[in-house]
Amino acid sequence: MSPIQILMDEHRLIERMIQSLSVYARRVQGGEDLPRSDLDGFVRFLREFADAHHHGKEEDILFLAMTEQGMPKDQGPLGVMLAEHEEGRRYTAALADLAAGDGAWEDADRKQVGWAANSYASLLLAHIQKEDQVLYPMADSMLPEGVWQGIEQAFETFAADADHAARSEELRGVAATLTERYV
Repeated sequence: MSPIQILMDEHRLIERMIQSLSVYARRVQGGEDLPRSDLDGFVRFLREFADAHHHGKEEDILFLAMTEQGMPKDQGPLGVMLAEHEEGRRYTAALADLAAGDGAWEDADRKQVGWAANSYASLLLAHIQKEDQVLYPMADSMLPEGVWQGIEQAFETFAADADHAARSEELRGVAATLTERYV
């Protein structure tokens, strides 16, 4: 499977988790006493899969190859993508703080969950669309075949790491549980 297809397939999983996170947040805002441990599961997935796994491959492999071919990293399409990755990390940190709280949900916490989850969802859904429809096709047209071979090898090495593979499977299990629970 091509690196772009791998990234796009991961986007579909991330989108499903964002939709479930939105359901969770809406229900918390609506007064339900849902477990903070579920929010912690969303945060774990966002940090370890969406960010470390997915954004890690983008930033450390694909974006690096694009910069080596002359695309600037601090402006234009890559600058926007990297800034959005950072913004997403800030929303995830806000959700992590809420997940770490004790006891029943306070009204302020309920509002904050809604704000952080909805902000993250808006950001990442638009971000994914830009990558799928603009950045990835741009990469496909600008990177020579030899560079793609290196990217494919780097993705294979990334996927072959035993610790990484086990964590990825575990996080896919977390996603399956949460997306089933919050539909």
